[in-house]
Amino acid sequence: MSTSAPKHALLLRRLLCVLALLVLAPASVLVAMHMPAFGQALPAYGAIINAHVPSMRQATNIVTAVIFDVRGVDTLGEEFIFVAATTGLAVLLRGGRGEDASDQAIHTDGRLLPPRSEAVALLVRWMLPGTAAFSLYVIAHGQLTPGGGFQGGAIFASGLLLLFLGDGYRSWRKVMPPEVMQRSEAFGAVGCVLVGLLPMALGAGFLENVLPQGAPKSLLGGGLIPLMNLAVAIAIAGGFASVLVEFLEETREPASGASP
Repeated sequence: MSTSAPKHALLLRRLLCVLALLVLAPASVLVAMHMPAFGQALPAYGAIINAHVPSMRQATNIVTAVIFDVRGVDTLGEEFIFVAATTGLAVLLRGGRGEDASDQAIHTDGRLLPPRSEAVALLVRWMLPGTAAFSLYVIAHGQLTPGGGFQGGAIFASGLLLLFLGDGYRSWRKVMPPEVMQRSEAFGAVGCVLVGLLPMALGAGFLENVLPQGAPKSLLGGGLIPLMNLAVAIAIAGGFASVLVEFLEETREPASGASP
């Protein structure tokens, strides 16, 4: 391949970046100029949500109640946008490097590959269970306190990356086989749809709440919200973990006999 090809590709990327900034900058300025002032009275929609949702759904985190209940269909669409984005990333990266990679780091001149640190490994082994427990806490309390399925799923996937930092690629790869991560993402996405279809099986509308609301400030409160929250958490954790797999595979040498 000619050495001028990468230069042309880099120049094209920079031009596209500048073009995108020129298009988006005026819109960003207009949005910033028309934002309501701090302390200004809530619009009618926000006032209605704050007045009725806490008692109707026994949820004290109004943001989660809006995302997973009031506008649940929109959230379902966003979930599949996330699935499409992670799938596209996998297709692009695998298309460039091939399917197979070894567990050896790519060697480049001047790149230092430090040995495994026992201190870092010990720290990670303390942090990993705590990070996983905190992610489960964020997921379970999504309808009560700030957090929810997206945040908790992202925390869980990020926590898995600690294993790579502490124990290296081989141990991390055994814990995170791509097939398991991809199936987790797919299972969570399908779960979101099934939560919406559950009310229809009982004669109600799509995503219409048919479960008991529970008591205020209870983990079992919120009707369908905790179920939707859990499905989103599974999909997000699997999706982000799949993305991490793809990025770290880029740092590995191709397997012997595999096409680059």
